[in-house]
Amino acid sequence: MRLTFLGTGTSFGIPVVGCRCPVCTSEDLRNHRGRHGLMLQDSEGTLLIDTPPELRLQLLEAAVSHVDAVFLSHPHADHVHGIDDLRVFSVHGRSSLPVHVAAEYERELKDRFAYFLSQDAVSTPGTTIPGVELVLFGDREHIEPAGISMQVIGFPHGTYRSYGFRTGNLAVVVDAKRVPDDAWDLLEGVETLVINALWFGKPHPTHFTIEEAVEVAQRLGASRTFLTHLTHKVDHADAERRLPDSVHPAHDGLTIEV
Repeated sequence: MRLTFLGTGTSFGIPVVGCRCPVCTSEDLRNHRGRHGLMLQDSEGTLLIDTPPELRLQLLEAAVSHVDAVFLSHPHADHVHGIDDLRVFSVHGRSSLPVHVAAEYERELKDRFAYFLSQDAVSTPGTTIPGVELVLFGDREHIEPAGISMQVIGFPHGTYRSYGFRTGNLAVVVDAKRVPDDAWDLLEGVETLVINALWFGKPHPTHFTIEEAVEVAQRLGASRTFLTHLTHKVDHADAERRLPDSVHPAHDGLTIEV
């Protein structure tokens, strides 16, 4: 199974508009971070995790020509506002692309994207709209998007829940502040962990700091951990020097085998 980091930045993206800090002006391309997105591929299919605003550019950069399904972690703008870019896959001959999302967010997505998700949504003759089908799941449910078997796990994210998952020895924890007490057992034995981490230092109310994310990785005993959803307060090379040997800052375009 192959995991590609399409975007590894926080909601502002990096460079941040109008910012002249060392990271935003860095020539190290690993510091240029689009909004969060992942792609998981195996012999069964290709799964996108989230549809960030830069999705079209990320798909082009990764030379993606086919997607079998999409998994949405939660409906914050930096995770879903590139969803119209899925239109290209239905235009190319697929009538309906499955988009897996928590049932609690169905109404919000249908209201926000009514032009293609409402019950009576139709395109004007000569135009197109994304051909997608919402496939609803509940917390702790086993699902198989793109034929990839996984268990969904909800994590507290402010007033929202953000959904990650475990598939085999891989766990993805997207936009979380803590691991629920009854979810640790579900993550036991994970070898590769992908987890959000904003920065070193000051705690944040809805996201892990890097120190908190490292604590989670160490408690789980993960062989390797990749930090994502990083801000412009994190320089890639500096973070690599400061982190334990088994923990790495991810960067856009990074591909790993799991």
